Parts: sequence; structure tokens; C-alpha cells
Amino acid sequence: MSEQTFAVDHARVRLRALVWTVFVPVVLYGIGSGAAAPMFALRALDLGASAGVAGIVVALSGLGMVLADLPAGRIIARIGERGAIAVGSGVGLVGVLCAIFAPNAGVLAVGLLLNGIASAVWGLARQSYIVAVVPRAERGRAFSTLAGASRLGSFCGPFVGAGLVYAMGPSGALWLQFATTVLSGAAMLAIRSAEGDDVDSADHTLRSVVVENRRVLGTLGLAALLMGGARASRIALLPLWAAHIGVSAATTSLVFGIAGAMDVLLSYPGGIWLDRYGGRATGIPSMLLFAAGFAALPLTTSALELSSVAVVLGLANGVSNGIIMTVGADVAPPAQRAEFLGAWRLTHDIGMFTGPIAIGLISAATVLGASALALAAAASAGAVAMYRWFPGSTLRRDSPDADHS
Repeated sequence: MSEQTFAVDHARVRLRALVWTVFVPVVLYGIGSGAAAPMFALRALDLGASAGVAGIVVALSGLGMVLADLPAGRIIARIGERGAIAVGSGVGLVGVLCAIFAPNAGVLAVGLLLNGIASAVWGLARQSYIVAVVPRAERGRAFSTLAGASRLGSFCGPFVGAGLVYAMGPSGALWLQFATTVLSGAAMLAIRSAEGDDVDSADHTLRSVVVENRRVLGTLGLAALLMGGARASRIALLPLWAAHIGVSAATTSLVFGIAGAMDVLLSYPGGIWLDRYGGRATGIPSMLLFAAGFAALPLTTSALELSSVAVVLGLANGVSNGIIMTVGADVAPPAQRAEFLGAWRLTHDIGMFTGPIAIGLISAATVLGASALALAAAASAGAVAMYRWFPGSTLRRDSPDADHS
């Protein structure tokens, strides 16, 4: 596709046009994932797994994402976004069915691994499509809305699935995930062709893309990794600390709900800020908020104090919604977009996968509070990395280059 045609495509697509083909399907997908996420551990326990084994089984979803990020980029480059969505939906449906009908924890583990793979393909296809059709000056809002839609679905999922779980047990939420995967996949298959839908015959491999872009992946990617670690560790550490100070499970759930609402509400305003002032001005405050929240966590001794820290961490996550996708889109080489974005997502997903593991290792060797302080230090290092390498203000909409990558 020529640059002229690509510019016309950009001029035709605004965020409102993506509501039913991108954002609503993401909410649906998030509802199913959010409903099913807390049920996988219970499903493992039902199959006779110990608490430790159940935790390992659940972690395989994150491993699936890490393993699939690079191949997902190549799949999208070869068959386009719509083809990749079809593949991802099919893999996800197989994974859910494995989880529903698993006769043992081993089959459940396979199902969760497939779920992670499907999430990686789905996520990268959505990102690549938005890069192809949304003007650069609006990417921050597009990606923050995308992230906010996913968070909104995950927030609503447990409430939507509660009746099914009451009637059918943990499998009820998994059937909801099956249904939402079908509906969201079908809706996204209605997207119109984008630049990335053509088969890519360029003479480059995954290895060559990583090697050619190793400086960007090693610098900006380090900041993305540290942000991924902070985000995932927030989810893992808060309930552990809540239990440590004697806060009940019901109260902990309420605390998460308040923080989750703050996360969703800040998504679009965060995107406007990102478009106007750029990745550095968005990422640094976000990482400093993460650092402040983690540093304050060991000082909390009550539900009210814990809620205050949870809100700070929710603010950090909400402000940063979409920043990793936006920065990755801005620095992606046009001729290697899908493969580069796969490698870029890998840096963030490695942080998401290893952050909770680091909490467990540090806590086992010392005390739980030490994990929070280590995370505060890592988040501070992330702020420094963003100051050093993240881009400043994005191109303005009226810039002559505003519609080009």
C-alpha cells in the first residue's frame, strides 16, 4: 500500500469508527477473561492439585503469552490482523474447552498455556490494526481506550459471571469465557482490511528483526519490562499484604474494586495526556506513583491505609494505560511492524511474568515487606529509564508527518 493510500486510510478512521469492531469486542473478551481468571485456581484444586501446583498451573497463561509474542508478530505479518484474530480465537476456544473438560491438572495446564498464546495473538493483532488505521496524533487515546476497555471488561467479568458460578461452579465462568471469545472474535473479524492484512513477503526473519532493533529493545524495552513488572506485581502483592495485616477476603475484593474503578476512569484522560505531552511525560509520573505506592505498602496496618495505597497504584496503572502500545507503535519500523511489535510486547510481558515470581523469591528469602521495597526501587529505575530513553511529545495532528509512522 502506498504512503498516499495509507494517509487516506488514516484520515477516514477515527476512534468512534472503532467502537463496535475493536473496543466493544475487547470489553467482551475482558469480561470472559475477568470472570474466568479467579476460577482457574479453583478448577485446579477441584482436580486434586495442591495450592502450590495450582499456582504454577495458573502462571502458565503468562508463560504462554511470553512464548507466543514473537511468533504472533510473524503470524500477523504473514496472514494479516483478521487472519490472526481468527487463529487466536480458535486457539483460545480450544484452551477454554481443555480447562472445562480437563480430567486432571495436566490437561488444565495445557488449556491455560493455550489461553496465554491466544491472548498474545489477539493483543498484538489489535495493536497492529490500530497502528495501521489510526492517525499517529490520536494513538495515545486509541491505545488508552483499548487498555481501558480491557480493564473495564476484566472489572465487570466476576460480577457478570457470578450467577453462572453459583449455578455451575467454576466451570460456569469458563463457559462465559467461551461465549465471549466467540462473540468478540466474530465482531473483530468484521474489521475492514488494513495495510497489515496483506501477506508480507519481505526478506526478514524474527531473528533479524530483533538483531536490527536490539538497541531500541534493550533501552526502551528495559523501561517497558520494568513497567510490566510493576503492573503485575501490584496485583500479586496487594492481596498478600492484605492477608498479612489481617484484612478479610471480602474487604480485599472491595479494595481491588475501588482501585480498578480508578484505573478504568483514568484511561481516556491518560490517553489525551499521552497524545499531547508524549511517552516520557506520561511514563515517568506513572512509575514514580508505582514507586511511592510500593514504598508505602509496608507502612500500612489497616484496611483504610491499604485502600489508600491501592488507589495510588490504581492511579499509576490508569495514567499509564496504553503507553507501552503507543511508544512501541511510534518506534516500530514500518516494513517490520508486526514482528517488531511482537518483540516489543515480549519485553513488557517478560516483566509481567517475572514480577510476581520475584515477589515470591524475595519474600521466601527475607520478608514480604522487602518485596515491596524492591519493587519500589525497580519502579524508580523504570522512571530513570523512561527519562533517559522514552520519546517526548508526539507529533501534533496538524503536523505534515502526523499520519505516518
